[in-house]
Amino acid sequence: MELNDALWLETIDTQVLLRLGVATLVGLVLGLDRELKGYDAGLRTHGLVALSASLMTVVAIALYYQLGGPQSRVDPLRVIEGMAAAVGIIAAGLIIVKGGEVRNLTTAAHIWLTAAIGIASGAGYFAVVLIGAALALVLLVLLRFVERRLPEVEDGPERSEDAPR
Repeated sequence: MELNDALWLETIDTQVLLRLGVATLVGLVLGLDRELKGYDAGLRTHGLVALSASLMTVVAIALYYQLGGPQSRVDPLRVIEGMAAAVGIIAAGLIIVKGGEVRNLTTAAHIWLTAAIGIASGAGYFAVVLIGAALALVLLVLLRFVERRLPEVEDGPERSEDAPR
């Protein structure tokens, strides 16, 4: 069996640590919103999703270059495709339909976003990470205030959001 050369601790540089660390930190910040609201997917889940997405992205990029870069048949984007499918399964597992009411849809979308931010961090797109995290926080925090000030729907269809007003 032929394997790629093993990489040990001396090959880990500040770029790798920064990419993994930023993803984990942003995942924890995003998970704080869900944790404070008492949802199942909170701090640990979001931190782990962001870290794992970043780790897989870093490894895919490293393997790409270690195995020959553009001359190889390795496609690091396949790792991202696989992550998208896996995170979709995790997110779908959070969604509950009970009595015609859909629950945890926002949390599922939140997990999806956290994985995307982990991928961006693993790729070193820190500006994208910061913009994505800032927009997510605006959506989660600021829009909650807006939603609370909207008039209640009296005889309309059931609301399908995570939490009642």
